[in-house]
Amino acid sequence: MNDSVNDIRIGRTWTGLVLIATTLDGYIAREDGDIEWLTNAPPEPRHAPGHRGQHPPPDYRDFYESVDHIVFGRGTYEKVLTFDSWPYATKRVIVLSRTLTDGDDPRVRIARDLDIAVDLLGRGDARRVYVDGGQVVTAFLRRGLIDELTVSTAPVLLGFGLPLFGHLDHDIRLVHRGTSTGDTGMVTSHYLVADAGDPLGRGAANQ
Repeated sequence: MNDSVNDIRIGRTWTGLVLIATTLDGYIAREDGDIEWLTNAPPEPRHAPGHRGQHPPPDYRDFYESVDHIVFGRGTYEKVLTFDSWPYATKRVIVLSRTLTDGDDPRVRIARDLDIAVDLLGRGDARRVYVDGGQVVTAFLRRGLIDELTVSTAPVLLGFGLPLFGHLDHDIRLVHRGTSTGDTGMVTSHYLVADAGDPLGRGAANQ
């Protein structure tokens, strides 16, 4: 593991968490950002009945209530701005962007790079950080800043779009903790990152 990864992980007191949906072929949105394949999927009665499994992954409500900070990129931020209301009123939000200006939107802080985002998390007394968006998730993974991933896979193939994961410098081993399925055919799995920094002493060996 390179020195830049070690340096940024030193003194980290927060847990990096991912909860995200993807298609079976690994895309989180179409190239234009559309996610109607997720939000408006057609009914399909032939799906097997859903089950929670022995160690069910966290659902969105419990997961969201457990986090205090959210980090995502400009693309996700601009998508959220199209919603009817701002969904993160109770959270501190950091947007990674080289083009947006800090202070233009009082609901968010703008970080021009990952080091600045990590500094903001440290100064904000972050404890559980929700990391969202393919490029941002990949950037955090490359720097050893993700501890857990919960990935929901939708029963659809797009063939092209925005990928969940980008280039990684090395293999990242995961520990499977549990899987549940839904009546819509969605399969959700919860993983620990085997070699994560584990800032709060909750490593895979302790689970």
